[in-house]
Amino acid sequence: MNLTYAEVSHFAQTWGLVFLVALFLGGVIYALWPSNRTRFDRASRLPLEDDDDTPKER
Repeated sequence: MNLTYAEVSHFAQTWGLVFLVALFLGGVIYALWPSNRTRFDRASRLPLEDDDDTPKER
């Protein structure tokens, strides 16, 4: 079966779009899933926490 460039291009554009939309929706669902709320809240506060392991600037 010989495919032309146009056929391959059309397939890649159509199913590539479907794949990327599904990947995006999966990421949004993961980010908004209720059980991940505490993990993301903790991660959002990480830059503001003061830890004693880092060297202090003089």
